Amino acid sequence: EKALHERDAEPAGFQWLVGDDSANSVFAYLRWSYDGEPLLVVANMTPVPRMDYRLGAPMRGAWTELLNSDAETYAGSNFGNGGEVMTEAEPAHGMEDSLVLNLPPLAVLILKPKKD
Repeated sequence: EKALHERDAEPAGFQWLVGDDSANSVFAYLRWSYDGEPLLVVANMTPVPRMDYRLGAPMRGAWTELLNSDAETYAGSNFGNGGEVMTEAEPAHGMEDSLVLNLPPLAVLILKPKKD
């Protein structure tokens, strides 16, 4: 994915969404490519699954779960979002729309907007 490497040395390639949720030990950020395509990276640093965790989304519509480090293929519990999640018209983190995610325990999710 271009967003993971194209703008490594530029502040515009990285955007914090959640860096202060010490109660849940969740971190979330966006990576941006030169053509404006984001990737959402979310890490749950606890052994507790987080249900219905809301995060701001910069683009409306379906988001595809590219990576779930808790997937069965990685010997995980396969807890997640079924491969895809839709935004809701609920503001969060300074954005008009948001995603409601199930965050697997001790895992990282990477999502990207689904292209039409």
